[in-house]
Amino acid sequence: MVIALEHRLRRCRNVRTLGVRTNFVDYSDDEIRAIRQAPKIYYPSVFYADLFDAMGKPLFPSYHTYKCVQDKIKQTALFYLLDIPHPFTRVFYGKRRLEKIVRVFTFPLIAKIPRGSALGRGVFLVQNEGELAAYLRLSPVAYIQEYLALDRDIRVVVIGDRVVHAYWRLAAQGEYRSNVAAGGTISLEKVPEKVLTLALHTARACGWDDVGIDICVHQGRFLVLEANMKYGKEGFRRAGIDYFKMMEEMIDNGAI
Repeated sequence: MVIALEHRLRRCRNVRTLGVRTNFVDYSDDEIRAIRQAPKIYYPSVFYADLFDAMGKPLFPSYHTYKCVQDKIKQTALFYLLDIPHPFTRVFYGKRRLEKIVRVFTFPLIAKIPRGSALGRGVFLVQNEGELAAYLRLSPVAYIQEYLALDRDIRVVVIGDRVVHAYWRLAAQGEYRSNVAAGGTISLEKVPEKVLTLALHTARACGWDDVGIDICVHQGRFLVLEANMKYGKEGFRRAGIDYFKMMEEMIDNGAI
């Protein structure tokens, strides 16, 4: 029986989920003992990931997954550093952000809330300076990406050190986001092998071991759009994959 804090594995028979307490001392004596004695902690939360990493306790997902996957600024920096193909993206700070952005980008453009956004939330198609100014009021840091006219992308889920699932996401008519939460649909049409290879290379190079990596095809090139820890379960359900049974087996065989 392994120990988890967050509830991602709550339906797994071989996982004891304790929950995330605001104060460590809020755990019972038995829970504290279980956490201290556990050889690895599963889904510790961002806060506890910092603490467990400081004391040298192994984690799943990895510390790097927690630190980077929920921060698009770090993601983009890693992609450029590792020469991973990625849409043209820049980050802007300061009071003159709007002026700087319009010198570098043309409209339309994509603006994102850089930290903590997922499921298509915090992503904006910006058509003009007025809409850009409205976005800038929402975020002290501007994360700006070139707009690519896409009607679909591919989500590749990497868990441990392998691709466990991949599928196409088709945007709803008139929608620039392909997220299922934004009305997108899932297609189980075959995903190119090169996409799977790129996703696995990206996860390994970045030190990520539980992530949904979104990849698009643009002008004949595969580009990594972003990565998310909250990759949803609908793609698994559509493919007839029991996510919790899969995770149980990966825990039992030491894959995670």
